[in-house]
Amino acid sequence: MPGKREDYITWDEYFMEHAILAAKRSKDPSTQVGACIVKDNKILSEGYNGSTKGFSDDEIPYNCEGEDPNSKYYNDISKIKNTFIVHAELNSILNYRGSHSDLDNSTIFVTLFPCLECTKAIIQSGIKKVVYLKEYRFTDKVALAKLMFDKADVEYISYEELINKKVKVKK
Repeated sequence: MPGKREDYITWDEYFMEHAILAAKRSKDPSTQVGACIVKDNKILSEGYNGSTKGFSDDEIPYNCEGEDPNSKYYNDISKIKNTFIVHAELNSILNYRGSHSDLDNSTIFVTLFPCLECTKAIIQSGIKKVVYLKEYRFTDKVALAKLMFDKADVEYISYEELINKKVKVKK
C-alpha cells in the first residue's frame, strides 16, 4: 500500500489560490483584486473588486478620465473608477453572513496590499493577519497602512515571505 501523497499544497497556498480565483471575477481591466478570509483553516468569506449592488458594472468609467490631470474631466468623481468600486477586502468583510465577531482573529489573504480604507475595515472587523500577494507600489499611503496595522497589532506578511519561512519536511 503506497504512502500518502507528498506534493499536496499547503493551507496558505490553498487560501491564496482562492483569493486569486476571486480576483478573476473582477471586470476591472487594469486591476483585479481578490480576497479570502479564513479562520481555523475554514473559508469564512471571499470578495473581489467590483461594482456596488444595484449599480451596473457597464456604467463604471474604467478609463479613469477623472484621474488624468490632462483630461477635461480631471477631478470629476463621476469619471473616477474607484467612486463606484468596492474593494475586494471590504467586499469579503461585507459578504460574510455570520456573526461579525467570528472574524475576530481571522486571516485575510489578498492579492494586493490593502489601501487605507480597507486597512481601517480590516482592523475594525477584528482580522488579525493579512497575507498579501504583491504590493502595488510603495507609497506614503502604504507606509501609513502598515503603521496602522502595527498600532492595531495586525500582522501583515507577503505571501512570498510566508511561503519561504515554511520549511517542508519530507520523511
